[in-house]
Amino acid sequence: MKFRSNPKSIKGSIAPLMTPFTSDGALDTESLKNLVEWQLASGSHGISIGGSTGEPSSQKISERAEAIKIVADVIADRVPFMPGTGSAKLDETLELTAAARDAGIDAALIITPYYARPTQEALYQWYLTVANEFPDLPIVAYNVPSRTAVDIAPETVARLFKDVENFVGVKETTKDFEHFSRVLHLCGPELLVWSGIELLCLPLMSLGGAGFVSATANIAPAAVAEMYEAWEAGDFERARKIHYGLHPLVDLLFVETNPAPGKWVLEQRGLVRSGHVRAPLIEPTEAGLIKIKALLEEGKNYLTSAEGFEIGATK
Repeated sequence: MKFRSNPKSIKGSIAPLMTPFTSDGALDTESLKNLVEWQLASGSHGISIGGSTGEPSSQKISERAEAIKIVADVIADRVPFMPGTGSAKLDETLELTAAARDAGIDAALIITPYYARPTQEALYQWYLTVANEFPDLPIVAYNVPSRTAVDIAPETVARLFKDVENFVGVKETTKDFEHFSRVLHLCGPELLVWSGIELLCLPLMSLGGAGFVSATANIAPAAVAEMYEAWEAGDFERARKIHYGLHPLVDLLFVETNPAPGKWVLEQRGLVRSGHVRAPLIEPTEAGLIKIKALLEEGKNYLTSAEGFEIGATK
């Protein structure tokens, strides 16, 4: 919680961890600890867990809270920690956010309530309620309309930013790049905006973004972090080279539903014991693996070394 009082320090590449499970589907705590240490050694500027890449909807609140506590303990204030603590239900959101606050997180990433398709006024009331419940905790909206069937409008983000002292930012996982621009135009540079769309991470920086929460950091954390650092240093040519070099690995992650392809890569590289995904997801099909292996070969120069962190790959 070292960074809780200064949310502007939560910048750069915030790695949204995949949640490792054992082959029979239980939370794999040892693999999770290993992933966090590998991310920190690889230069990630912050850590998240419990976003879409972490399969939160397949987990009990108690499991998510356990994972958050483990990650917080391993991080030990070395970098900012901004986990996803939202649910489609308000009581679950408040319960998990309270547990995460007590575990020592720096900010809470709250997804827009999925399936119900609330109005913009309802979304305003939702975030207002959560923020008022935790006045000393920075609150960040997580906008991912492809999964939730609701899009938090730029005007609603601006209203929250104006009215709610601890509403500090938004993770935008929308391919509508105009949306990014309108959010920043209405709110100004003080609002923290992270991209959750891999190929819009670098473009967002030109608009004044705070960084990115990119699934690609699960398999190429060093390159994703370097892309941010190159941009900040004014080395735009280097940043663009990494952006384009990461294209095959981005495509790999979405050959089949994320995070199944990425988990397969983590298992093959020995970073987790199993690439298991919980139902209704399935592990990559034979046809999918053909594409995944080809893209892995194409993007291999941008993978981050796993040396020293292998804990039992299946070869």
